[in-house]
Amino acid sequence: MNVHELAPGLWRWTAPHPDWREGADWPRDVGCVYVETAGTVVLIDPLVPTDEAARATFLEHLDADVERNGKPVAILLTLPWHVRSAAELAERHGAEVWASSATAEQVDGVVTNPFEPGQILPGGVIGIDAQREGETMYWLPEHGALVPGDSLLGDGEGGVRIPPDSWFEDVPPAEFALALRGLLDLPVERVLVSHGEPVLADGKAALAAALAQ
Repeated sequence: MNVHELAPGLWRWTAPHPDWREGADWPRDVGCVYVETAGTVVLIDPLVPTDEAARATFLEHLDADVERNGKPVAILLTLPWHVRSAAELAERHGAEVWASSATAEQVDGVVTNPFEPGQILPGGVIGIDAQREGETMYWLPEHGALVPGDSLLGDGEGGVRIPPDSWFEDVPPAEFALALRGLLDLPVERVLVSHGEPVLADGKAALAAALAQ
């Protein structure tokens, strides 16, 4: 498990995904986001480590942060297969779980608050239609941070890329990239991907390069 403070009140951590297998076309460690807002502690696609020692340390620190803030916790999911530890942490912290209606339909009993893209969510977070598989990206205006699920990946060279062709069923990758070009209207500084290394500066330039392909 690795934890990094990216800005005051904004953290990203990674943990090994328990379903990862050798040969998978995504890295074993996946990214999750913690952000403190004026009224809410927001967790995006959270995953609690399965290693016993790492799990205990993680929960101890998360519990302390939530108690220090004294604010309600909201859990946001980008897409169905990123449900991860949402149910466990919702029960632990009395949190509501938010996801798009399309995702909520596929996650039985976990999502408490389905929403439609464009809606302003807890903490002023904005849900954006990611144009594939019912996925939602989250925009954190205070931090200039875009949080995708599987629609943008770290490219291993300090930027981002769209997923490989094998990840698409209904939309050609070039058409998908074109559909995302509206993201360039946002003042993106950071792209906090779930898979691969995040972009922590000049996020808009990284996006433009990825979507120009």
